[in-house]
Amino acid sequence: MAFEGGSDVKACIIGAGCSGFTMAKRLKDAGIAYDCFEMSDDIGGNWYFKNPNGLSSCYDSLHIDTSKWRLAFEDYPVPEDWPDFPHHAQLLQYFNDYVDHFGLRETITFNTEVEQAKRLRDGRWEVRLSHGAPREYDYLLVCNGHHWDARTPEYPGEFDGYQVHSHHYRDPFEPYDFRGKRVMIVGGGNSAMDISSELSQRPIADKLFISMRRGVWVLPKYMDGQPADKAVLPSWMPTGLGRALARSKIKKTIGMMEDYGLPKPDHEPLDGHPSVSGEFLTRVGCGDINPKGAIDRLDGDGVVFIDGTREEIDAIVWATGYNVTFPFFTEPALQPVENRFPLFKRMVKPGYETAFFLGLAQPLPTLVNFAEQQSKLVAAAIKGEYALPSSDEMQRVIVEDEKIHSGHFYDSPRHTMQVDFNAYCADLLKEIARGARRAKATA
Repeated sequence: MAFEGGSDVKACIIGAGCSGFTMAKRLKDAGIAYDCFEMSDDIGGNWYFKNPNGLSSCYDSLHIDTSKWRLAFEDYPVPEDWPDFPHHAQLLQYFNDYVDHFGLRETITFNTEVEQAKRLRDGRWEVRLSHGAPREYDYLLVCNGHHWDARTPEYPGEFDGYQVHSHHYRDPFEPYDFRGKRVMIVGGGNSAMDISSELSQRPIADKLFISMRRGVWVLPKYMDGQPADKAVLPSWMPTGLGRALARSKIKKTIGMMEDYGLPKPDHEPLDGHPSVSGEFLTRVGCGDINPKGAIDRLDGDGVVFIDGTREEIDAIVWATGYNVTFPFFTEPALQPVENRFPLFKRMVKPGYETAFFLGLAQPLPTLVNFAEQQSKLVAAAIKGEYALPSSDEMQRVIVEDEKIHSGHFYDSPRHTMQVDFNAYCADLLKEIARGARRAKATA
């Protein structure tokens, strides 16, 4: 059932994960009519464990790496009895409670996939669904997520053992039993940290290796007895200075990665998207996780590394990230190239001002409530209370913003959408105010 607002304008929301349903709430509060289509049978997206649409990355033991204080929605506090870092089942329940509390569930059409979204000449959108006649909308709000299209690198040679991408990993026993096996995890992100820590426990893997092309900084979940992401620098402090202070604190707290036997990072802390784990470094230090360098080639029942060493391997878990894709778009301009998709304020592609992309970022510390903040600008734009700048100005700002948010990161597909959550949100409020002045000037 659609939500019928008080105006003739209508929007289409693609997806009912945390980006989609918080966008829906904003539109409902603003009295803007919308349809929200979700291809699965329930809300939650990536945080819906064993989602029947096959697009969830949750594994059984997963706890979110963001503390409950940083992931909470503005107008719906997290349960008081939550641990600092909740389990995925708790987070999904929180999402369901939010959706039901604000009466959003009845406005979402489930088991319905958006198969194509085509821009019409007047800027409106024709949306073709998995069933039913095509529909037309004034605005398209893209909330399909970017952690579902698993990316697996190619290497010379063949591997005879079991392979799975971390996206499809669920637990140490099903569908593949990792007990007594020689296992290799490939990657250096959060999933690689979690899964290697889990499988390296002695009752499970016989021996576990982790292959990383480059050294990464592995940050703790706690610093000074508090969740690390609770430490927020004053808003008046220049970003560069704050980053320098944080780097010094990190090094003092955890030391150097090579002291644990890990590859030495070729960048400073916070010059790459940090991997967070409360267990990984201890497992490495205990000898349960054996670091290896980059892969040279696959070799039947083993793997050869660039240093010339070879290890016999029974199973590989590819924790190698995701492609950013939009299967419902046919226009080449609306497809990222090598995960690069520059957008004005990470939301708008110049020339396509009636489409807004929500949650299409890699924010520190969390993505959970990121779109909730973005939805403020979207609702204001649809109501005519906010006006976008010119296409040329948007292009200029895109370049400027990317230097601010990701200019200090090393070049990697992992860093094409990097933003600092606090800095982004502060700037977003300023941009909404600028857009309100533009709207009044042209009224």
